[in-house]
Amino acid sequence: MKLPIIKHLTQFIEENDEDFLEETIETLEGLTEVSSLKDEELDVIGELISNMYGAIEVNKMIKQGTPKKEALNQFMSRVLGAIDK
Repeated sequence: MKLPIIKHLTQFIEENDEDFLEETIETLEGLTEVSSLKDEELDVIGELISNMYGAIEVNKMIKQGTPKKEALNQFMSRVLGAIDK
């Protein structure tokens, strides 16, 4: 997951709607079922999906009243903490 991408996608949600990301995630998840995709292509799709789910999670925190910068930092701290375990 990359913080600049999650930040950008969070801004996109604010300017548009979370539904756009949810529909894009569904589309990308559908693409992963194509049997001719290479591992590298699946990795890229997986990274995109992860960043979109991250942006949706940050957006939920913002809706609950957490300031945007703090929400981004808390989310990334959680992700990094989970990786360290």
